[in-house]
Amino acid sequence: MSRFIKGMDLSTLLELERCGAKYYDHGKERDILDIMRDYDVDTVRLRLWNDPYSETGEPYGAGCNDLAETIAIGKKVSDAGFGVLLNFHYSDFWADPGKQFPPKEWAYADADALEKHVYDYTKDVLLKLKRLDLLPEMVQVGNEITNGLMWPHGKWDNVDNIARFISAGIRAVREVSPDSRVMLHLDCGGNNARCREWFDAYVQRGEDFDVIGLSYYPFWHGTIDDLTNNMNDLSQRYQKDVIVAEVSMGFTMEAQPCGGGRVSYDTGRTGCIHAEGHGTHCAGSGWQRKRLLLLGAGMDPGARLRLGQRGVPEVYSGSRSRGKRMGQSGTVRL
Repeated sequence: MSRFIKGMDLSTLLELERCGAKYYDHGKERDILDIMRDYDVDTVRLRLWNDPYSETGEPYGAGCNDLAETIAIGKKVSDAGFGVLLNFHYSDFWADPGKQFPPKEWAYADADALEKHVYDYTKDVLLKLKRLDLLPEMVQVGNEITNGLMWPHGKWDNVDNIARFISAGIRAVREVSPDSRVMLHLDCGGNNARCREWFDAYVQRGEDFDVIGLSYYPFWHGTIDDLTNNMNDLSQRYQKDVIVAEVSMGFTMEAQPCGGGRVSYDTGRTGCIHAEGHGTHCAGSGWQRKRLLLLGAGMDPGARLRLGQRGVPEVYSGSRSRGKRMGQSGTVRL
């Protein structure tokens, strides 16, 4: 890798547009992609959920990033000159270390069937993107897969299955889009011992990959020095480039009007990371640089993913009221 990637996640771009979002840079209203380009952003990360709708067809929100939405955003940012990192969650909603549920359609599949589903789905998505001339520069096979993916068959206590599922996705990428680099993404950016444990186990079992992706939230993941030391070690130990795929740094713990805390982030310090080793570390490819708070966008703040009574993943709400998903206007100042 010959360049320092500077990116952000724009998976909610169209949802925010539907809500009437406006973006300002130093008081002047501008197109968000023009703003990002002027601040040297060159890559956009887009998440992909299999079927982010309830069984009655109600969207889960948070961008509602099914394939159609992802294609639409991908075309918009590609036409504007940005590279794309495509992030397969292999789930209908958020997948992270605390929840890795398979899509509803795969809920009753055994490990053999899940391996085939991952390969077939990854291949089908990439073939559709190829026909549209939208193949991504990089593909992330799974999201924050520190504790595995597609539970219960792919939990950390079954590393063989984890490697099978990931390798199925990698094989599909290599077959359809051999020029796309493959990222494997863990959440624990400052935890070298956990990262080494994971990659030591995987490389003995799984297909080769190109890039190590890390999440870095200092509230959970340690200091900048912890992150830098981990990146240096992983890069040298496994001979891979390393990217901080998600990052945010809260500058306040005070409650916000929307009911949440830590809603604005200062990511400027990530640019001061100096890492050494294999290739070029790309420590600036981050999650949404500022959380774009806009009434009507996103999801019910009480929404959670859980396994339903029939073992099928479902979203439930912990709050008593739901806001409108679209149609309300607002402004976002960067």
